[in-house]
Amino acid sequence: MKTVIVIPARYASTRYPGKPLVELTQPDGSRKSLIRMSWEAARAVRGVAEVHIATDDDRIRAAAQAFGAQVIMTSESCENGTARCADALSRAGIKADLVVNLQGDAPLTPAWFVEDLIAAMRDDPDAQVATPVLQCDARTYSHFIEDRHAGRVGGTTAVFDRRQHAMYFSKEVLPYIDPAKRPERDIPVYHHVGVYAYRPAALAAYTEWPEGVLEAREGLEQLRFLENGVPVRCVIVEGRGRVFWELNNPQDVARIESVL
Repeated sequence: MKTVIVIPARYASTRYPGKPLVELTQPDGSRKSLIRMSWEAARAVRGVAEVHIATDDDRIRAAAQAFGAQVIMTSESCENGTARCADALSRAGIKADLVVNLQGDAPLTPAWFVEDLIAAMRDDPDAQVATPVLQCDARTYSHFIEDRHAGRVGGTTAVFDRRQHAMYFSKEVLPYIDPAKRPERDIPVYHHVGVYAYRPAALAAYTEWPEGVLEAREGLEQLRFLENGVPVRCVIVEGRGRVFWELNNPQDVARIESVL
């Protein structure tokens, strides 16, 4: 099963303009850009034939090529990362059995998250789209609650059924837990990891559908699949003691650097 990873990256982020080129301090005191860290995370995944960065911005292209990445220039009209992945494959003529979208703001994504996602798609040939979910520990859950209380949109949560098919994704913290009843362990909130695996046919179909009502309200591209009746499989992954968080807002720089 030929698998390629595409890292969509745009400069004009609504919440954090220029985010892919933000530099983070590494444990040894050196600095690396967010897009480079995400590319290195993708390169660590086993069993992947190609890794590409997809962007419409010359600044990101120049920075990525400087550290050795393969870059595909895409249309400025791509409304989200899924559409940018589809555009990149079309423009570059890439043929693959599976396309993985590893978003460029998730440098803390462990390789096994993506490897488990690929394995789940390999073992379930009927699955058209899949994404990892990670049960929140107390620290991650507190980040979610802190962001919501401050009026910030942070990470995304996922709610799924017993077959692990997504019921909904939201930037709210779902399900709601009464603070007086919050358990110390096994918090029933799952953090949606910003990685997707698509069969090429599902990715092509996505671009033919108009933006959905829920997708527009939440600002979550994966809801377009649910609104068009395509199941999204949630693959539960294990943190193995690692903390996962994306860089959504400027406040997340310190959070990620503390994890590093």
